[in-house]
Amino acid sequence: MFDDCIIMAGGSGTRLWPASTSRFPKQFLPGPGGKSFFLQALERGLALTPGNASAAPPGRVIVIAGKGHAAHAAAACAALPAEERGRILLLIEPLARNTAPAIACGTVFAELTRGERNILVLTSDHSIEPAGEFRAAAAAAAACSRENLVLFGIKPGRPETGYGYIEAAEAANRTEAAALYRVASFREKPERAEAERFLAAGNFYWNSGMFAFSSSFMREEFRRSAPEILRPFERLESPPEGAFTSLGGIRALENWPGLAGAYAEAEPISLDYAIAEKCRRTLMVAGSFRWLDAGSWDEYARLMDGAAGQGAAGVYAVPGGGSCFVDADIPVALCGVEDLIVVIRSGKNGPPAALIAKKGETQRVRDIVEQLRSAGREDLL
Repeated sequence: MFDDCIIMAGGSGTRLWPASTSRFPKQFLPGPGGKSFFLQALERGLALTPGNASAAPPGRVIVIAGKGHAAHAAAACAALPAEERGRILLLIEPLARNTAPAIACGTVFAELTRGERNILVLTSDHSIEPAGEFRAAAAAAAACSRENLVLFGIKPGRPETGYGYIEAAEAANRTEAAALYRVASFREKPERAEAERFLAAGNFYWNSGMFAFSSSFMREEFRRSAPEILRPFERLESPPEGAFTSLGGIRALENWPGLAGAYAEAEPISLDYAIAEKCRRTLMVAGSFRWLDAGSWDEYARLMDGAAGQGAAGVYAVPGGGSCFVDADIPVALCGVEDLIVVIRSGKNGPPAALIAKKGETQRVRDIVEQLRSAGREDLL
């Protein structure tokens, strides 16, 4: 279906603080069923790239992660069969530079090492199910990604203010599993009234942050709209064998000559701003799969269906307490409280910290994070 899949595994996910920090971001937290969001993304990427003997060469999953996250990514791969681990490459970023430089780097690497590629870009911190319906949408995207930038739009179920939106224009194609639309515009995270208008209009979709394209098409779009981002990576040569190492049994590109300088030169900007909003040929696939970005503790609690999260060491409540969501690695007792989000970390993946919030108010965790930064407490982030 796709020659390569790029999984973006950077970011700090501070909206799920204190469980998610720069040392241990939210993609490594457990999703439904106990698997981390990152491991679920790996399984999607592997399923959508050919790995059988008839593929020559077999498809790859290129994980782009920062130095501080590479060990977590490699450890997650240990849960996979050996033949699938062999199709994974960790491309270690020397600096965090947002999604446009990461995708430029991954695209250049893919072409340098194997020539023209049809590429799927996945996020590493979302929940997507069922797998079969997402595969059908990805197949629809693959069919037209050679000469288009294809985005995955999600039909909104509520007037969400925490997501960006894609405005769909006329239909370009339709299959049983997915509909393809031309893109009219991109909209930033809206105020409540505007989000309600988007929902009522019926042709606005949440922007999932996933893409499909051919490597040659994407390079041409970079040359047209953001040449200053692509240029440092185009100066790179194919990495020598000595640039690769093994990290937890996973092949990792850690010492690519010139990569640190390319990242230092590249502007930190998202692919949406740098390319997608200016692209000459953009389509959106609207699939029937369920998608959720656990961008707040309220969302995470809904996703986990009220179950205690990672490392729950026991919750004791009198009376009631059943409407509270607790994610803690120490025992927690609740007395006479309802509708709370309680998150406690005792220090395994960073300094000890606790969050207590009323349900419906957890988007304000971003304000707490800013207070911590202003107070010079980067150690807690």
